[in-house]
Amino acid sequence: MTDLPPTVFVLFGATGDLARRMVLPAFFELAQRGLLPEDWRLVGNGRGDVSHEDFAGRVRDALTEFGPHPDQGLWEGFAARLRFAGGGFEESDPGSLLDVLGEVREELGGDPQLVHYLAVPPSAFDKLTRALPQHGLTEGARVVYEKPYGTSPESFRELDELVLSVLDEEQVFRIDHFLGKEGTQDLHVLRFANALFEHVWHRDHVAQVQIDVPEDLDVADRAEFYDATGAALDMLVTHLFQVAAEVAMEPPASFSPADLQAAREGVLAAFRPLDPDEVVLGQFDGYTDIEGVADDSQTDTYVAARLWVDSDRWRGVPFVLRTGKRMAASEERVSLLLRRPDGPVTDIPGHGNVLSLSLSGSGAVDLQVVAKEPGPDLDLATATATLQLSDVPGGTPLPPYVSLLHDVLVGDRSLFTSSEGLAHAWQAFAPLQQRPPQVHRYAPGSWGPVEAEALAEPCGWLLGDGRRD
Repeated sequence: MTDLPPTVFVLFGATGDLARRMVLPAFFELAQRGLLPEDWRLVGNGRGDVSHEDFAGRVRDALTEFGPHPDQGLWEGFAARLRFAGGGFEESDPGSLLDVLGEVREELGGDPQLVHYLAVPPSAFDKLTRALPQHGLTEGARVVYEKPYGTSPESFRELDELVLSVLDEEQVFRIDHFLGKEGTQDLHVLRFANALFEHVWHRDHVAQVQIDVPEDLDVADRAEFYDATGAALDMLVTHLFQVAAEVAMEPPASFSPADLQAAREGVLAAFRPLDPDEVVLGQFDGYTDIEGVADDSQTDTYVAARLWVDSDRWRGVPFVLRTGKRMAASEERVSLLLRRPDGPVTDIPGHGNVLSLSLSGSGAVDLQVVAKEPGPDLDLATATATLQLSDVPGGTPLPPYVSLLHDVLVGDRSLFTSSEGLAHAWQAFAPLQQRPPQVHRYAPGSWGPVEAEALAEPCGWLLGDGRRD
């Protein structure tokens, strides 16, 4: 990408868990794929006093543990561009960051592009945001904020007012890695590039939309964060709402970043505020035995909700969203359950015709259709055809963080959430915080509380439902 300007990537929280697991591996993969600018530096920032060489060693350790493996040839050139600025970074004390940036600017020459990535706890967003303009680091810069971007409508507004008081909206990249998934990005391509699907993407043909993200993992590796957050805050108002907006959006004027973002954000305004009576919260048995979790914790590790989109296209069609920890399987799936056809066929087996997209890995498209069961009798069955997106000729799938970091570098905001869109999401979520439902218990390895079964009726959950073929 030699057409990109010289760039300095400042990674706040560079020695933290998020940087080690996600950001640094994604940055190295960009280098592997030749998607970084010709001239770049990565400056890690943290409170510790770490030498440039020691920081490079930590980055190598992170890549060895989480991949991609740092092969020797590429690694040497990559490591030579890593720097570390210790002493923290605050309004009153920038630590050594300004000095290190001065040295890097001299190495690169001219006025390199600045990209700040806040891989820090949300509690640190405020002070870092205030410190950036104080030390002259916002002019022309791009700033990436991790989730959760606020924990309530009120805290969202406070943070966003602060951010937009020092940055223009075009400079702000609020990251949601579900939007970076290949399968999520293929949603609008599948729909708008194929009339076969676009014509049925309507309440006249769709009985129900399911967005189902069960996880079989627990929360032991981040219990302290999770116990203060829960499934609804961690997943529903962020990932699942954004995927629902991808499904429900109206056709954009074009596939330009501005038009795609406008179409997705526009439909968020049509989300009806959640009815707490149509939300089920759960907690798996044994959760309070995890170290770092309070014995009397009522934190939800499971949430299922019925969401209504009050647009002409989707009015009356339930969007059923579900996610949880310690469930029977791990999946990331969007499914459109089609209406039963009128006519002579009255005994449709299973869930009938279903268009389903897996968001896991490189993504896949599954089309389940009703067909005659081979044999002498007119018996019906369902069969599924699958297209793995990684099999599309010429495809080179990008992991979500790699895709989103690349978009930050090129200034493409189509897969990032806007201030206005997040405001609508928080408005739809607010009743759940004002009147939280009872938290039900469920057994690890199950499909969650039995109380959630009614939310998916009359269709029934595709995953874990007895009617699934």
